[in-house]
Amino acid sequence: MTIRSGWTERLRKGNDIDAEKHDAAIRPAAGHDDAVDEEQPYITHLYDRLDELKKRLTARLATLYREHGGTHASVWDREAFVARDVERLERLGSVDRGLCFGRLDFRDGQTSYIGRMGLTDDDYDQLLVDWRAPAAEPFYRATAADPGELVRRRHIQTRLRRVLAVDDEVFDLAAMPSGGQGTLRGEAALLAALTEHRTGRMSDIVATIQAEQDRIIRSPLGGVLVVQGGPGTGKTVAALHRAAYLLYTHRDRLGSSGVLVVGPNRTFLHYIDQVLPSLGETGVVLATVGELVPGVEAGGDDPADVAVVKGDPRMATVVAVAVRDRQRLLPGPVELKVDRVELTLAPSAVRAARTRARRARKPHNVARRVFVRELLHHLADEQARVLGESLDDDDLAEIRADLAAEPAVAAVIDELWPALTPERLLGELFASPSLLASAGADLTAAERALLAREPDLPWTTSDVPLLDEAAELLGELDDPDEAARLARQREEAEIQYARELLDELELEIPVDPSLVAQRYRGAETRRSVAERAGLDRTWAFGHVIVDEAQELSPMAWRMVMRRAPGRSMTVVGDIAQTGAAAGARSWADVLEPHVPGRWRQETLSVNYRTPSEVMDLAARVLHTIDPALEPPASVRSTGEQPRTVPVWSSLDLVESLVTEVSAELAAVGSGRLAVLAPAALLDDVHGGLAAALPVPVSRASTADALDAPVAVLTAGQAKGLEFDTVVVVEPAELLAESVRGATDLYVAVTRPTQRLVLLHAEPLPPMLA
Repeated sequence: MTIRSGWTERLRKGNDIDAEKHDAAIRPAAGHDDAVDEEQPYITHLYDRLDELKKRLTARLATLYREHGGTHASVWDREAFVARDVERLERLGSVDRGLCFGRLDFRDGQTSYIGRMGLTDDDYDQLLVDWRAPAAEPFYRATAADPGELVRRRHIQTRLRRVLAVDDEVFDLAAMPSGGQGTLRGEAALLAALTEHRTGRMSDIVATIQAEQDRIIRSPLGGVLVVQGGPGTGKTVAALHRAAYLLYTHRDRLGSSGVLVVGPNRTFLHYIDQVLPSLGETGVVLATVGELVPGVEAGGDDPADVAVVKGDPRMATVVAVAVRDRQRLLPGPVELKVDRVELTLAPSAVRAARTRARRARKPHNVARRVFVRELLHHLADEQARVLGESLDDDDLAEIRADLAAEPAVAAVIDELWPALTPERLLGELFASPSLLASAGADLTAAERALLAREPDLPWTTSDVPLLDEAAELLGELDDPDEAARLARQREEAEIQYARELLDELELEIPVDPSLVAQRYRGAETRRSVAERAGLDRTWAFGHVIVDEAQELSPMAWRMVMRRAPGRSMTVVGDIAQTGAAAGARSWADVLEPHVPGRWRQETLSVNYRTPSEVMDLAARVLHTIDPALEPPASVRSTGEQPRTVPVWSSLDLVESLVTEVSAELAAVGSGRLAVLAPAALLDDVHGGLAAALPVPVSRASTADALDAPVAVLTAGQAKGLEFDTVVVVEPAELLAESVRGATDLYVAVTRPTQRLVLLHAEPLPPMLA
């Protein structure tokens, strides 16, 4: 396994480097073990300091309980102080893996150690610099062409407290102390990370961030940053490290508003969910597009043609018109019998009430209060006229209260201006051809037919942006039952938070979490940002990261933009990998409607995941998508070409697949293998492998999809993931399965970090033959 010739300079981003001169300054040293021994005492000292801080915080919290008598109110009387200590304990506990990974030696003799968090001694002298701090920037930015004041950059590989290896990059040989000329070339740490077996979870790259990734991570908070990058360029992991960096640098601003990460599916979020905790950040909200409306669970995806219509920006008008259509007029006078009094509700009175309510420019359910008030005023005046009595304001107010309680009056009001939930609005709209015809005047008859659905069917991912659009136009429902439901939901969340916090404190005194929650019910500071944001559709995040952003429809973008009113965003994706029928064709198409002229783009060009042998084949697939597109250049070679395995007939497909997967499992060892198949073959493939293999075989629909040694997925489900070995079943069928089949095939063949196998009964597509 070798770094590809010519890519040393690209990795360091020192494109004007004199490679020959630089390489001559780096000599493999015989004193490798000496360098390890040199670093071991300091690494041990750092861990001792970390343990000392944990013990101090734990003891302080326990003392606080004892001083307050151990009652349920105890430490909560010092709420802010305790919350700070608990947060510090969480951070200290999350970074003990690979605490320190780098060292910088400067010309003035100063030395800095770089790690996952900052540590000082009791005199506040810096023992360890947080990787996000400005002082750590040279560790990621220095090149042989521009080393700044650096003499040496040292990569330190550890396992818990033990130093395993030390790799040096020497920038000024003459300035190095005697015997300190270095050990290995600086790419050793990167190469070790690239070639290790996958575990089913994305790992952080804090010790091996490359210069082009570091520019993205440390880019300013404001505005929309687009990170365009091909497969394996590290755009996702760079975006996650950017979230950690922004929370560190702008904690005062983002600590209370939070960061939202939007991913393509729950499997993907499961894949990345350990990255930020490993960096000491636990307050980030991870969600799919289908999870952005609290209380709504998307039950699957629509067919491509339906998803295209639901994702079309014209649907914003459809929803808006649907809301206005429910604000109705009377075709003629209506007689109401109230307490033996005959009242007439005139169409002109309804029209006047509707006009007044609409002029309030409030959401539908909020404006309904204006409409109801105006109608009740009219009916009270009408009742006074019928009775022939002169009534004062108090009398009229009493009559209005009585009228509001009358079932006949309430029924008329609900017919003319109903209180609506988003689910009711869309459910009735899609189930009614007449309502669709009125609201969907901008759609064709065929498009309206695609929207038709039974009202009791589960919502799809494409429905969620429409429900969000409706929620924005409808506003909060003034409904006692709904209010009670939300109150119960808040109470359960508070009790769960109190239980988790008490578990973290590990106190010897038993404390009832419900009593803790009861004392501080309504105190928003006691719940995490993630918990509060998860219950609030209108939550305004300080920063939003959208991964696989090319898959979002225009309607989904409207929903995401509402979560970032300050328009501070990181948009991550690859236009060449757009697989969704309603997805993006260019970043300008996506962003100009929302942030015209106010977005910037960074491009990642180095492929760290896919070996060059596999990427050469993938480039041919990419050429069929768009001949003008350039694939990212792979940084390494394995010497193993992709293998093609022909099968005599489709009847032998699963049997041959079992044989190939068994052989690859033996080769991959403790790593992960994925079988990517067309959707039509997924059940047969999964069933055959699960029955024949001695190891667990998972599906994307299960919670443990990435935990099993073998995962069976579609190309779309595998987007953003990586595996040691990938077996692609029937590439020709995958290519023909959708209008963007070439994109699906490109995604499929770029998932492996080591080996690619193409198994087929049908002839291979020309670009793969």
